[in-house]
Amino acid sequence: MAGALLFSSKLDDPVAWSAALKAAMPELDVRVSPELGDLADIETALVWKAPPGELASLPNLKLITNLGAGVDPILADPTIPPHIPVARLGDEVMAQMMAQFVTQRNRRWHYALPTASYDCRVGVMGIGLLGGAAARMLAGIGFPVAGWGRSPRTIEGVETYHGAAGLAPFLARTDILVCLLPLTRETRHIVGRDVLYGLPRGAKLINCGRGGTVDETALLEALRDGQIGEATIDVFEEEPLPAEHPFWGMENVLVLPHIASIAVPEIAARDVVENIRRLRAGEKLLNIVDRARGY
Repeated sequence: MAGALLFSSKLDDPVAWSAALKAAMPELDVRVSPELGDLADIETALVWKAPPGELASLPNLKLITNLGAGVDPILADPTIPPHIPVARLGDEVMAQMMAQFVTQRNRRWHYALPTASYDCRVGVMGIGLLGGAAARMLAGIGFPVAGWGRSPRTIEGVETYHGAAGLAPFLARTDILVCLLPLTRETRHIVGRDVLYGLPRGAKLINCGRGGTVDETALLEALRDGQIGEATIDVFEEEPLPAEHPFWGMENVLVLPHIASIAVPEIAARDVVENIRRLRAGEKLLNIVDRARGY
C-alpha cells in the first residue's frame, strides 16, 4: 500500500499518536519504527531524532514532519536528501504550553520582598511561534516585555529589537532573559559571555528553547560570580544532563528534563494530516522549514 506514514520517536507515545492520526485520516497506514514494512510504501515521516540513516532508507519519502519545535537534529543529519521538505508542527496549544511554562511560579514557602511585575523587565530572545506566545502572555499579565530576533517583527504590547545593533540595548533593559531561539549555525552559543555580561548584574536566565544556544561554560562562570543570579534550564547540550554536571549541585540553578512544551497528539495530528492531504493534492505545504535559515 502506497502512502504510508513512518512514526519514529523514542520519546513520544506511538499508541497515542497512531490513534490520533487514524482518527484524523482513517485510511492512513501508520508504521511505527522499527517495524517499517515495505520501505517503498512510506511517503511521509513524523519523527523526533530518528536513527541516523532511517529516513535516508526510504526511497519514496516526500515529507518529514518534526515532532518538536527544534528541527536541528534533522537538518544536521547528512544522510537525509536535502530536497525533501521538512515541516514543523504549527500547534498553537504547544505554543500556549510554552508560554505558561515561562510564566509559572515556584510553589515554595519562602519569604522575600516581592517585586511588582511592572518593575521586572523580561526579554525574550526568539519571537517566533513559541517566543511570540510567551511574550504576549507576559505582557498581558503586566510585565514590561521586549523581544529580540534576527529580523524585524511587530508584537502588540511588546517592544521589539532585531539584529546585531538591537542586541545590546535589548539586554541592557532585561532583568529576566528568556531564550527561545532555534538552534542554527548563527545561534549556537549566542548566549555566551558577551550576552550574559550585557545583562544587568544579578539578572535571571530561563532557557527552554535549544540547549546549544547557551554556552554552558560561560553560564557557569556567570552564575558563580553573581553576574547571573538564577537560571532555570529545561534544555541542555547533552541530554539527559550527566549526573556529574555542576548544574545539579548549584542552589541558584533549577534543572528540568526538557518538559516545557510538548505536542499534544489529538491536536497536532490535524496539522500532520492536513499536510499529507496537501502533499497528495499538489498544494502548498504548511510550516515548511527554511533549510538555509535553519528554522
